[in-house]
Amino acid sequence: MHKRNRKLTFTRGQSTTADAGWHLEAARISAIFYDFDGVMTDNRIIQFQDGTEAVIVNRADGLGIQLIKKQGIPQLILSTETNPVVTARARKLRIEIIQGCENKRRAIKDYCRSNKISLTAVLFVGNDVNDLSALRAVGYPVCPADANSAIMAVCRYRLRTNGGYGAIRELADHLC
Repeated sequence: MHKRNRKLTFTRGQSTTADAGWHLEAARISAIFYDFDGVMTDNRIIQFQDGTEAVIVNRADGLGIQLIKKQGIPQLILSTETNPVVTARARKLRIEIIQGCENKRRAIKDYCRSNKISLTAVLFVGNDVNDLSALRAVGYPVCPADANSAIMAVCRYRLRTNGGYGAIRELADHLC
């Protein structure tokens, strides 16, 4: 059972899980960034003979993004790669995307500076070591259940759901 109105305070290094009934106040969050591979997907690709790629995404995550949109929180995909699959997903979800992003921390800081958003009001969902510096920079570091152990160590909030299996939908439950 989720305790919807529970206010949580944390220091760096502490974490909680969905089993603890955590809830984030949507009003305190000014932007949400998602890594793509391993958060919106299960981190696997299908590579065809001609070199094109496909991924499997979860419709529940699409619903989660729509529910979060109703809260008025901007959402963006950050992807290290530049890939038409990621572009197509962002277009379908009608959210912004930053691709070819070698430094996710810098991309988040630049976006926040341009939009006058405090990093303490940013939530980032990441799953692997290339997300580490970005997760350390934001006020709300979140990871799916199957994230790399180094990521779990810095995330204040851990989802029960694996990436690609409805992790963003679960996040929406903690926000809405």
